[in-house]
Amino acid sequence: MDKIILLGTGTSQGVPMIGCKCKVCASEDGRDKRLRTSAYVEYKGLKIVIDAGPDFRQQMLREDICRLDAILLTHKHKDHTGGLDDVRSLNYLTGKAFPVYCEKEVFESLEMEYSYAFDKVKYPGVPEYEIHLIDEKPFSIKGTEIVPLRVRHYRMDILGFRFGELAYITDGSFIPEQTFGLLKGIRTLIINCVRIEKHISHFCLEEAIAISRRIGAEQTFLTHMSHQMGTHEEITKMLPEGIFPGYDGMEIPF
Repeated sequence: MDKIILLGTGTSQGVPMIGCKCKVCASEDGRDKRLRTSAYVEYKGLKIVIDAGPDFRQQMLREDICRLDAILLTHKHKDHTGGLDDVRSLNYLTGKAFPVYCEKEVFESLEMEYSYAFDKVKYPGVPEYEIHLIDEKPFSIKGTEIVPLRVRHYRMDILGFRFGELAYITDGSFIPEQTFGLLKGIRTLIINCVRIEKHISHFCLEEAIAISRRIGAEQTFLTHMSHQMGTHEEITKMLPEGIFPGYDGMEIPF
């Protein structure tokens, strides 16, 4: 059976922070220890990670993931790309450049952020990327089709992804009508929900619930949650039937 594991469900204000004494950081519930948002997907034999933020190495070690076919990037922000230097471990295991799928704007950002990996004369041991440029059109990895989902992150165009009857959307604040058309038939939805109150660049709780209801997803899991959402226990109590707070390490079959 296909599955998704939520590697991280937090944000830059939703991960354990230095000196923070809030109830989320102080919680003894392991479900409140949220790393930067990312996910591992097993789909039709493929093994894929969506986004590789600063916690990428820790997340991969925690879940004992030793083989990947590709990394998909939703957008260029550092909390979603800051762990890509650790791809060098996968280079060592496979002996070749590692496939990364992203939009042109994201690639241009990587060329600046990881300039040493794109030098014509490379320093020994730098990470090696095999960049595949994608856009809104469906693309295939080893013959398996993946459907990009155009989403707006404030003024930035970013991507979510559809894998069969599962959709993964993070960092969204607006979904175009055309994308809603691509979400028909989704049974499992993973969607960002940064806080209860409205936010300029992320869905709030009311918006995430409304999107789930419009799509008609049988089950919805919230990710990219800040400390302002409260603890896992508190979030669970405020959610309607069929909608659940995600947590790091959560495994969801689909």
